[in-house]
Amino acid sequence: MENIIKSMELYALENQVPIMQKEGINFMVECIRQNEVKTILEIGSAIGYSAIQMCLSDPHIKLVTIERDEARYKEAVKNIRKCNMEDRIKIHHADALDIEIEGVYDLIFIDAAKAQYIKFFEKYDQNLENNGVIVSDNLKFHGFVETKERIKNRNTRQLVQKIRKYISYLEENNYYDTVFYDIGDGVAISKKK
Repeated sequence: MENIIKSMELYALENQVPIMQKEGINFMVECIRQNEVKTILEIGSAIGYSAIQMCLSDPHIKLVTIERDEARYKEAVKNIRKCNMEDRIKIHHADALDIEIEGVYDLIFIDAAKAQYIKFFEKYDQNLENNGVIVSDNLKFHGFVETKERIKNRNTRQLVQKIRKYISYLEENNYYDTVFYDIGDGVAISKKK
């Protein structure tokens, strides 16, 4: 299994696929254990790296994940198969804003198009168990969120604005208690009140 994980990390590096940093994965595993998570909905599979890592943390976890990019989706399917996790990880090739997902989950992990985080949160809030948590990744966006003046590119500036708007949205959301962590590329854990 370790070789498969290493080959996924290498593939991500060579093909510029954003996967969770090690520190972030370790944090997620700890969050899963602390909250006794058994069901996960992941928005943004990429190549299946985080889905596989989360499932490795507990043999009873069932995970549903969504990926809209076809090449990444196909790579994720291959990786899930290599790890013999087809019975535990169900992957959908779709846009997370267009697909309807059934059921409720202990944890929802948002790690897809940063500009759509508020829409993802609002759409999938109904799929969260009453005592569940929503985990949002990449809230520092390579340090740009804190140091906007370093950004030269207009599109990146606009994206950072949307991430900041999402952070404010979480801070002001009366239905959730959110804690922000300076781990990996910035993580928030929002727990239903």
